[in-house]
Amino acid sequence: MGWNERAYAGRLRVSRPPLPAVTKALLVINIVVFVLDLISRDDLGQGGWFQAFHFRVAEAIGSGYLWQFLSFQFLHSSLGHLIFNMIGLFVFGPTVEHWWGRNRFLAYYLICGVSGALFFSLLLGLGLLPNAGSFSSLVGASAGLFGIIFAAAWINPAEQLRLWFPPITVTLRKLAMFFAAWAILVILGGLLAPDARIFWNAGGEAGHLGGALMGILLMKFPWLLRKGRKPGPKIIRPKQFRRSPPKLQPRSVVDLRAETEIDRILDKISADGIDALTPDERAILQQMSEKKP
Repeated sequence: MGWNERAYAGRLRVSRPPLPAVTKALLVINIVVFVLDLISRDDLGQGGWFQAFHFRVAEAIGSGYLWQFLSFQFLHSSLGHLIFNMIGLFVFGPTVEHWWGRNRFLAYYLICGVSGALFFSLLLGLGLLPNAGSFSSLVGASAGLFGIIFAAAWINPAEQLRLWFPPITVTLRKLAMFFAAWAILVILGGLLAPDARIFWNAGGEAGHLGGALMGILLMKFPWLLRKGRKPGPKIIRPKQFRRSPPKLQPRSVVDLRAETEIDRILDKISADGIDALTPDERAILQQMSEKKP
């Protein structure tokens, strides 16, 4: 059965898949944990049941509290902090989850969060965060979120996004570059003027940048999470031994390959959603849809 003969072919161009399972679960867990943490704080907003789950270099690394590398990712300091991160997860999470698949997406998200804590620890150890200390708390889903934002920009760099504030339209690539530039600016500003209020979150921005760097690494080498195959050594052949492909091929062979490829792509859409397609696969669908039946 060809592409144009399938009943759902037209709907795929306009439908939006539902919120995928891991993204939905992360949203729920973060919100529930925040509510529980909020009601357990004192009248001044201090304390709470989850103090032992904040990431602190002195505890996570110095005392071996390794769970803090994961637990801090589900805690937030304020309602605004939670809302910002959950909006980002809601907007960008589905695209990245469809691209990676459920299990790999969860691993990707958590690894980017761990990388944020490690990068924060590295800069702190190098003395590049003078307004933070070994007992400074690091909380929030932002490191994992930055990994997701950079993954979305990697998948669809030219996709445009309308911002609420400021009310402008930007591409995902430009948005990701802005976040990275801001993180670097705040870290450098905190180093040069640690008492300036605008640079107070240099430690948090270090976590953001660490998550983004890990995200770029995993998107460039997806086989690290067992997606695709690890590229083998490149074989260089002398020019005289290179064979040119035949100019003509039997029509039946070409049609058979095309039908097999389109069936594979449609099966992938049914399993993971249309956002999981690569640019090459999208191009194949476009070519098949333009052919006359």
